Order: sequence, then structure tokens, then C-alpha cells
Amino acid sequence: MTVVKESSTIQQNKQFALEKCPVTYVMEKIGGYWKPIILYHLSEGDKRYSELKRAIPAITEKVLIQQLKQLEADRLVIRESKPVVPPFVTYRLSGGGQGLLPVINAMALWAFKDMDGAYQQD
Repeated sequence: MTVVKESSTIQQNKQFALEKCPVTYVMEKIGGYWKPIILYHLSEGDKRYSELKRAIPAITEKVLIQQLKQLEADRLVIRESKPVVPPFVTYRLSGGGQGLLPVINAMALWAFKDMDGAYQQD
């Protein structure tokens, strides 16, 4: 794995953008291919890992686990584990994740309109 040099110009520029640009900040939290899709499915309510996997069949188990851990670390998703055998784990949106729902819903609305050709130029 490549080691990131924290004092590099690129890292300094990235940190500056994160501090000064709200869009960069949001994209750091939900950027990538899978995170918005996971958040979209969690907007319907609490889900177990297997429910998310069924809802997003194209995602690999490894990537789903990684993305859920990142969303949890960014305090957008809450992982709740009940001490039973077999383990019972559910995922739900945190307050911060709930705050992103207007953004996720706006993305979905835009997609539906664009797929219908509403934004095609004359």
C-alpha cells in the first residue's frame, strides 16, 4: 500500500479545499460510487447487512463492508449490534445522515428527470 506524504503540496491543497469549500467537504464524506447508493437505501429505514447486499447486488461484500465502516467513521451511519447468537446487526442513518437526505433525494429527482429526457437541449 502506498504511504501518503502528509506534507506534500497535494495533501496541503486537499486540506485547504476541505476547510474552505463546502462541496469538497460533502464529496469527501459521500463521494465515490457506492456511498450515495447505500445512503439512498438506508433512507427507507433500518437495514441489516444482508438487506443492503440484496438491495445493491452489484456491490462486493468487501466493498460494502468498507463503505459502511467509512460512513460509520464519518458519523453518517449508526451500526447497532445486539449481543445475541447469531449476531444481529442493523444499520441506520444518523442525524448527519438524515441531514443528507434532501441532497440524496435531489440527486434521485434529477436522475429521474434526466432519464426521461427533461434536460435535453432543443
